[in-house]
Amino acid sequence: MYTYNEFDEGFVRTRVAQFRQQVERRLDGSLTEDEFRPLRLMNGVYLQLHAYMLRVAIPYGTLDSAKMRQLAYLAERWDKGYGHFTTRQNIQYNWPKLPDVPDMLDALADVDMHAIQTSGNTIRNVTADHFAGASADEIEDPRPIAELLRQWSTDHPEFQFLPRKFKIAVTGSPNDRAVTRSHDIGLRMVRNATGEPGFEVLVGGGLGRTPMIGQVIRDFLPKADLLPYCEAIVSAWNTFGRRDNKFKARIKITVHEMGIDAFRDIVEARFAEIRPEFSGVDQALLASIEAEFAPPAFRTAATDAFDARYASDPVFRAWADTNLARHRAEGYAIATISLKTPGETPGDATADQMRVMADLAERYGHDELRISHEQNVILPHVHRADLPAIYDALKAAGLATANVGLASDIIACPGMDYCALATARSIPVAQQIALRFEELQLEHEIGEIKIKISGCINACGHHHVGHIGILGLDRAGVENYQITLGGDHTETAAIGERTGPGFAYDEIVPAIERLIDAYLDLRDGQDETFIETYRRLGMAPFKVALYGEEAQTGGRARAA
Repeated sequence: MYTYNEFDEGFVRTRVAQFRQQVERRLDGSLTEDEFRPLRLMNGVYLQLHAYMLRVAIPYGTLDSAKMRQLAYLAERWDKGYGHFTTRQNIQYNWPKLPDVPDMLDALADVDMHAIQTSGNTIRNVTADHFAGASADEIEDPRPIAELLRQWSTDHPEFQFLPRKFKIAVTGSPNDRAVTRSHDIGLRMVRNATGEPGFEVLVGGGLGRTPMIGQVIRDFLPKADLLPYCEAIVSAWNTFGRRDNKFKARIKITVHEMGIDAFRDIVEARFAEIRPEFSGVDQALLASIEAEFAPPAFRTAATDAFDARYASDPVFRAWADTNLARHRAEGYAIATISLKTPGETPGDATADQMRVMADLAERYGHDELRISHEQNVILPHVHRADLPAIYDALKAAGLATANVGLASDIIACPGMDYCALATARSIPVAQQIALRFEELQLEHEIGEIKIKISGCINACGHHHVGHIGILGLDRAGVENYQITLGGDHTETAAIGERTGPGFAYDEIVPAIERLIDAYLDLRDGQDETFIETYRRLGMAPFKVALYGEEAQTGGRARAA
């Protein structure tokens, strides 16, 4: 894990001191809100519906027990006792008072954390695969690359006033868990014909008002060329991106209007111009960063305790089957801690729960935690011998829900409960869907399914790439929820297709139930997932379930 050096420490403390002065000037009236707005956004401070909101960066989703305990401290000291983990691997505090924010930032700096560039028209927090460094399918741990990108992009003098925000995601696995195809730049580690690792570079992805899947601009980019090539991409967009209309200012629009071939020509020309300026210095830096991401000293131990508990305890077995993933080290597992207990707010964790997760990481998990874009927390390195004790501690803290990847593991933005941009509620809809499927006891029969909900067209809930996506909108002062089907956030990424007219607030949960009911009737055996059934049959039978006469006259799930 990366540790701040003297430069990092000085840089962050200076930024906090600068912002403290800016807050004082805002409070005494020396700065108007219009003047203060760009300054606070550069430091992760938003003005939401009810209060200011502080968004804290968790670069590439990695933190340790000390950082998690400090996040718990911030929640108790300056907020309402909880934090909200987001789809960009950040954490948000929804109730800070503006005079307290500099103190919060100082407290973050105490544990090598910050809120710089978590907002504004700049390069945002670099995200990565939440199983990085642990997964059995990984080519290389991508986090050193993500850290290199973070250092390059932070306070970059050319990229502080971009046409719009800019997002980068990186994965070291052929199985994409980082949603790379929905980012402005997506980096997927691949091997060339000689086995050398490098990156497939995608450009022009994004969700929001105009969702697009990123296009390949380079099939293979050597690691040594990564920084100058990324700089060439951002520089080209900074030059040619539109600034006349903020809705058309993202790089996806530039690529779409120019065409990928023309944009590639501009990038390659810029790359050829600036490549000599890097002179390998970034590779020396990368080597020093890589040393800080050395894998932990994995231990050898018997798994008898896990095996016995798995055989005798069906509740533990359900959790293990659902929430564990294959680790690259013998005897180890990756454990996902669900923050999606039915009825609770997706992505929220209390200060006490954060401390429990910190304790478990320190005692059993080589002192590492990860935040996923799916708003869950991961213990990436846990020995199977320790899983019974981990499970018992999670259960006592209300964190042992066995639903990862199932219907109640819903991605949801804060929606109109918090966000000034939202046009509809997201959290209550997600809660009602989760509670309904818990009541029906159908989750495990349904199997893997990705339900995602956004409270406005900005798509912070990633609804476009949900197997079932829900978009809340305002229709003449009334909440209306559109449904999309067939979205996919993985290496086979796809934008979901809209089913038809939207549904009222009190109609959306029954509509989702009809979709699931139809799937259970239509699937070709229990092993065929929702997305596989949709791809095999297309939209037509699901539209019948939603809008046709059959959808109004019964069904197994509704009868239950």
